[in-house]
Amino acid sequence: MRILLATDAWEPQVNGVVRTLTRVVAELREMENQVEVISPDQFATFPLPTYPEIRLAVGAADAVRQRFKAFEPEAIHIATEGPLGLAARRICLEWKLPFTTSYHTRFPEYIAARLPLPLAAGYAYMRWFHRPSGRVMVATPTMADELARHGFHNISLWSKGLDTEMFRPRRAGEPDVFAGLARPIWLNVGRVALEKNIEAFVGLDLPGTKVVVGDGPQRGDLAAEYPDVVFTGARFGAELAACYACADVFVFPSLTDTFGLVILEAWGAGTPVAAFTAPGPIDIIPGSGAGVLAPGQDAGLREACLEALTLDRVKVREHALQFSWRACAEEFERHLQPYPEPQKSRFWRRLRRLARLRRGPRPAAQA
Repeated sequence: MRILLATDAWEPQVNGVVRTLTRVVAELREMENQVEVISPDQFATFPLPTYPEIRLAVGAADAVRQRFKAFEPEAIHIATEGPLGLAARRICLEWKLPFTTSYHTRFPEYIAARLPLPLAAGYAYMRWFHRPSGRVMVATPTMADELARHGFHNISLWSKGLDTEMFRPRRAGEPDVFAGLARPIWLNVGRVALEKNIEAFVGLDLPGTKVVVGDGPQRGDLAAEYPDVVFTGARFGAELAACYACADVFVFPSLTDTFGLVILEAWGAGTPVAAFTAPGPIDIIPGSGAGVLAPGQDAGLREACLEALTLDRVKVREHALQFSWRACAEEFERHLQPYPEPQKSRFWRRLRRLARLRRGPRPAAQA
């Protein structure tokens, strides 16, 4: 299948959305699909206010249109609601092409936490954006129910995957990246920003050492306010995997993530998870034997951390092995809305013919 993916989140951005999309694209190609990615790194960009590492494409509409024509996709997926997602959406509606979307991030909550914008306004935009989509893919049943309450339709579940070879338990003889720090090690990984609710973690009264791996606008303020917490900055690849493997408990205080890919990464290393009762954790932690939920969204996280410390790391790893990127990509492929045969080839031929007619006849060669 010829699949076109339009996304405002792509490398070199570092987040769960980018990790998910890049791995799914790689799996789709291994499954003998042709995948064309339209992403910000291919255009002039400007930094998103308060998120300077996230860059948004500018003046890309005409180029996106040409990419559609050149690739002639059989299925189109719009992964984000930014400028490239808007450009792809506009083309699909104009040319009456079916497409799917996905809802990765609770942006209405993110924006409301930073700007004096009503939550209802954010959801009004999101409903408008996703309304024409053949399927809106979300990661968990709780997120699907929440979007349904906000008036979304055509919602389908699309779970996440895990690289169980990279994210694995520490082997005998491998160094402890937290050597010298008082145990137990309580770890958080992710963007150090207001919407991640990291202060709920770093402010906990816990024995041992709290470690935050990641970067972001809140890092300097939190490091100054909580000098007992170790802030390592961002880590990638094998270094990041080693942080998971050498931690005793992974603490996930976010209330706004739609899934929390970092939870799966911690489980891959055999590290149990403590989290609030929020979308994402509430769908994958209960009954897993791999983590503990706090009883509410504003209390009980310390007790959940201490209980998680007692869980069997072997069973945590066994639970992680049920997730795979291939299964994630196969589910994504099943959700796509392909342009129906035999209309697709006829449509692209007609579009090319119209483009030639608009250009008019070529001028005669000069003698």
